[in-house]
Amino acid sequence: MSGARGALGLSVLAPRPGWVWGAAAAVVGLSVVLGAWRWVGGLRRAAGRRRRLQRVGTVLSIFVYPVKSCRGIAVPAAQVTPMGLRSGELRDRFWLVTKEDGHMVTARQEPRLVLISVSCEDGYLTLEAPEMKKLCLPVKLPRKNRVVNCRVFGLDIQGRDCGDEVAKWITTFLNSEPYRLVHFEPSMVPRKSKDIINLFRTTDEVAYPDCSPVLVISEASLEDLNGKLEKKVKIQNFRPNIFVTDCSAFEEDSWEDVLIGDVEMKGTVCCARCILTTVNPDTGVLDRKEPLETLKSYRLCDPSERHIYKASPLFGKYFAIDKTGTIHVGDPVYKMVQ
Repeated sequence: MSGARGALGLSVLAPRPGWVWGAAAAVVGLSVVLGAWRWVGGLRRAAGRRRRLQRVGTVLSIFVYPVKSCRGIAVPAAQVTPMGLRSGELRDRFWLVTKEDGHMVTARQEPRLVLISVSCEDGYLTLEAPEMKKLCLPVKLPRKNRVVNCRVFGLDIQGRDCGDEVAKWITTFLNSEPYRLVHFEPSMVPRKSKDIINLFRTTDEVAYPDCSPVLVISEASLEDLNGKLEKKVKIQNFRPNIFVTDCSAFEEDSWEDVLIGDVEMKGTVCCARCILTTVNPDTGVLDRKEPLETLKSYRLCDPSERHIYKASPLFGKYFAIDKTGTIHVGDPVYKMVQ
């Protein structure tokens, strides 16, 4: 005899006493009640976790900046890792120009850095600049290349030196004191975002970005600013990772928990702007005034937040990563609300 009945030693055709039917019905009834209770409880727990999605925009462009302060690359899609965007072997701000003593060099000191274009092919990082011969260097550097201690916004971090050839190339192009190029490797210890701005979490980490894995700016914010400027600026002046359309000006300031593709991001602080925004991305000329002065006229923080932003105007918002994944141009941007 097969099945549960056979296992219980009950004949399929044998009549059952009334107490057997009653007991069976009670067991079935109890199972239904317990099952329903568990189902309802599960729904309640799921509802507690579930957050409503409110569409707030669309991804217009995605940018990766492999070498800090050099020209960015617009990509159709990117992986979002805990330490920022990745496109193939190019990772956002994983290369850094330094002085020989390891202190970082950015377009604040050398504005012509923005004229250096970066690409990657067949495992080689390629650098190009006006009146310079194209230079290729391996993404994966020889282990014999020394690991050096660098200084980025007052914090120590390592980098593997990329060699004399690229150092001479950069120094020649900038017509500067001797500079080096270093590469952050995954085995190295990243900087803690919280050590830069206390509002980040202890788990938020970066290589050579200023403080955050991702910077988001909206097209409407740029248009609002350009409406106040005599000479228009480009989004390249502000170097975001994700450029969003279909939202109102500065709406991104209010975004806390955001979903793009399968990526979940946590809003942290707004981006306090400096003279780097006044570097013309097409000429490499530092203006020192616009658009910074106009931003200061209407984008200063609330007095209660001056301990965070001081006298710097705000433009764009920094995000940390809660769930990694992939984003594409054209993806909807959702705000996750309770």
